[in-house]
Amino acid sequence: MNLMELRVLRYFLAVVDEKNISRAAQQLHVSQPTISRQIKDLEEELGIILFERGSRSIQLTNSGEYFAAQARQILSLTDKTLENIHENQDISGSVWIGSAEAKNFLTIAQAIRELQDTYPHIQINVTSTNADDVRARLKSGVFDFGVIMEPAEKSDFDFIHLPGESRWGLLVPNTSPLAQRDHLKLDDLLGEKLIISQQKGMTDVLNDWFGESNRDIHVVATFNLLYNASLMVSAGVGYALCIDGIINTNQSELTFIPLAPTLTTGSSIVWLKGHRLSTAAKTLLNQISAELN
Repeated sequence: MNLMELRVLRYFLAVVDEKNISRAAQQLHVSQPTISRQIKDLEEELGIILFERGSRSIQLTNSGEYFAAQARQILSLTDKTLENIHENQDISGSVWIGSAEAKNFLTIAQAIRELQDTYPHIQINVTSTNADDVRARLKSGVFDFGVIMEPAEKSDFDFIHLPGESRWGLLVPNTSPLAQRDHLKLDDLLGEKLIISQQKGMTDVLNDWFGESNRDIHVVATFNLLYNASLMVSAGVGYALCIDGIINTNQSELTFIPLAPTLTTGSSIVWLKGHRLSTAAKTLLNQISAELN
């Protein structure tokens, strides 16, 4: 893809964001006919209609929605690559990390803090997401590293296990009868309205805990970020099955109750096998290793 084609993608995404060709033209400091012509040429080249053109605003078609998501990934990867190939002797560039919500991320945060003193021109970008998205974006080259919860399939990745374990438990409103308990047994979850992680394999994990697959596990909602799940708990949707240390329940209307016997999980930082890391990414990895030694 040449620079002209990348420019067309930037024109296209500006129209997507502004939902108006005139405003997109003003933002990009080009003429409106130029953008209109480039978008028309792009549609003809792709053989699809990208926009449903209305009287007030421009909306994406289904094909346009898909193409916009791919265009954002292409430009993100391109911008990251250009930053990293223009590194100077002081080491600069961007490093992208996709991370599950885990208190074990503190090790990564401490490494980033140490890195700032020696290499202030390295920028670390963290995206909170789930393991499935981490794997996909590592393989597409968007992320340099991922932080995923264990147990996890890591055959395609190199990894370092991060120290510390997190307990599993239930996030409940303070008004719930369960809030008075100091622990919960697995059987206490049966028949309750549960909000669980939408990460692939979570239902299998539950079945493994119970030792069978036909227990009355009543899942009413799923989440990929626990903060949103905590709002559902507050609203009375159900109880969130989660790990501790993510939601601060001090002086809040929620309580975290651990499961007993204790069920814990760890996390690992992973990166794609055979993928050549940028100098900035290798420098961060070295700092993480130093934190663990």
